[in-house]
Amino acid sequence: MDSFYSEQNNGIILRIKAVPNSSKNEICGLIGDALKIKIKAPAVENKANEELVKFLSKLFKVSKTSITFKSGDTSKLKTLYISGCTIDKIKDVCANIDV
Repeated sequence: MDSFYSEQNNGIILRIKAVPNSSKNEICGLIGDALKIKIKAPAVENKANEELVKFLSKLFKVSKTSITFKSGDTSKLKTLYISGCTIDKIKDVCANIDV
């Protein structure tokens, strides 16, 4: 279950497969070693990335500025660094998801 995240420098590295243009923002489960997240915003002019950061900051109760893209900012497969996030927070958020 823990293949989509890892701990690093007082934060978490999170692998995500983003699905833009969805009906709502939600975590859908795992696809390979990435967490599938549906995002309402379209994948134009960075709107989906902005919505993804907003969604994750609420979900993990961190500021939007503590979420940075390590790779994949123009791809559906993304690697994010969430500063100040813990593995316990990840497990709490994902506890009710079919991962």
